[in-house]
Amino acid sequence: MVASKKKPAQTRWYNGETPFEDLVPSEQVAHEIVQFRRDLSPSVDRIMSADLTETERHRAIGLFQSSLVDLDDPYRNPDKAIAEARA
Repeated sequence: MVASKKKPAQTRWYNGETPFEDLVPSEQVAHEIVQFRRDLSPSVDRIMSADLTETERHRAIGLFQSSLVDLDDPYRNPDKAIAEARA
């Protein structure tokens, strides 16, 4: 039996149909991350779909993006980035 592949998320920031400059700041960061690291889409989706204000979402996705250069950074875990943004 062949496993079916999960389709990529169809969001404004992911699908590339919305011009970059029309995306809100958090969507711009999300787009930049998945543009270069599609393997991080599940983590980006987790942050982008969290119940956050735009300001909180931008902070969480920014923390996550900054964490990508340090394997030990706690904000590589999207749930920790979300919790910090809410604090």
